[in-house]
Amino acid sequence: MPVRQRAVITLSVPQKTADEYRKIAKAKGETISQFFREIFSFYKEEKLKNEFFDLQQYGAKKARDMMISEKDVDKIIFEGR
Repeated sequence: MPVRQRAVITLSVPQKTADEYRKIAKAKGETISQFFREIFSFYKEEKLKNEFFDLQQYGAKKARDMMISEKDVDKIIFEGR
């Protein structure tokens, strides 16, 4: 017996919101499922971008605190390889 590749998720939203989602999906020529997959994909991408920028800011602050220049960072990275 084949394994199901998709899971059904029930989502409860106000009627007005549901109507808006249906209208947007219809205008895009997508099903509600396609529309929500796109929304969740966008969310995941944005979350990863934010995590990357947070790490970048953390690293930049640590480098400043340790008085390491950008040139020093490159040197340290290549020495470690």
